[in-house]
Parts: sequence; C-alpha cells; structure tokens
Amino acid sequence: RVGTTETGRAKLAGDVDPGVVEVAGWLSPNPGGVGPMTRAMLVANVVETAERLAG
Repeated sequence: RVGTTETGRAKLAGDVDPGVVEVAGWLSPNPGGVGPMTRAMLVANVVETAERLAG
C-alpha cells in the first residue's frame, strides 16, 4: 500500500506491524513479499490438480 510520510512524499509500506514477528508463524517482507511465493504455490496446485484429473 502507498502511504504519505510527514514530508508529504509517498512511501510504499507494508500492512503488518513488525512487532507481530514474535507471535506470527510467517512474516513476509514488503515490497517483493508474498508475490513470488504465491505464484509458485499457485503453479504447484494447478499441476497437482491436473495430474489428479488426468488419472
């Protein structure tokens, strides 16, 4: 998400408070966080489903 800093300049920022790292199972850095992993898991799920449907 894009937020505005005190200087009035736009800044790309994550939506998660870094303080949750102590209790969270996973914390993805931003920018460039979950995008590549999300795509990799989507492809893996598509391949697994195609193999299952093919018999």
